Amino acid sequence: MRKITIIGAGSVGSAIANDMMTMGIATEILMIDVNKPKAFGEALDVYQGVTFCAPAIVRSGDYADAKDSDIVIITSGIARKPGQTRLELAQTNVNILKDIAPQIVAAAPNAIYIIVSNPVDVLTYVFHKISGVPESRIIGSGTVLDTARLQSELARRFHLNPQNVHASVYGEHGDSSFVPWSLATISNIHIDSYKACCPEPENIKWEQNYEEMEEFVRTSGGKVIKSKGATFYAVAISVCHICKCIANGSGTALTVSTMMHGEYGVDDVCLSTLALVDANGVRGKILSKLTPEEEAKLQNSANKLKEVIHNIEI
Repeated sequence: MRKITIIGAGSVGSAIANDMMTMGIATEILMIDVNKPKAFGEALDVYQGVTFCAPAIVRSGDYADAKDSDIVIITSGIARKPGQTRLELAQTNVNILKDIAPQIVAAAPNAIYIIVSNPVDVLTYVFHKISGVPESRIIGSGTVLDTARLQSELARRFHLNPQNVHASVYGEHGDSSFVPWSLATISNIHIDSYKACCPEPENIKWEQNYEEMEEFVRTSGGKVIKSKGATFYAVAISVCHICKCIANGSGTALTVSTMMHGEYGVDDVCLSTLALVDANGVRGKILSKLTPEEEAKLQNSANKLKEVIHNIEI
């Protein structure tokens, strides 16, 4: 049995619930929203497809109903508007989180918490400071989606399965994110050497396009928002992937947002580096060897986030 509570029945929360049921991740899915009729309608809509999926209960309820939840996913907040940065959302969504946190933690004190609302790194940090939940059980969705965007685009350019692409996005889930290219490999070969080793080099579209690729990752979310008003499908499936890694329990390397304690010269801020996620939450960080330039970029990203944190009321 696995019970998962989703706070927020907007586009992201509802997409997560639907994906979660189709993937068979949970046996019970609870949806909570200040708009109770909306939560009821979304839960009922998802549940009525259960005939085609693994058996599961999908329902709406209140915070008290979240008792015994194994995982709580927080998606509540004001959505990012076209042209708006994630960091510009900060104080409004911090205030929403401050209202939610004591109520949900009182009901589900032993759950693993996944923060999805933006700005996710700032909100993950705030949740650490106000919730009383142990650090290992607080996970920001971080750059898991950014990393997926990176890997899917590299896979297209290299003409292979994305699972053969090992490259990650570090730092803020936002404009100061970056790719540590020194660690990027294709089928265990460094990304810049793969073309010379592969069977069809003429099909590969890669000329060390570092800046172009990072810009693609940073602007992907904004392009979707400009085109359709919101992003929710890809973020939903990335959050479900985090839940699957928790359920698997063996330990999976993910670029989730976690509290830093001096790693790479970064302290007292949440951002994304590789961490091991298992049935207990965050087992620990994987301390890859970054170049001095990459460490400087991570520190710059941390400083950008700290500027926002210093200007919000927690």
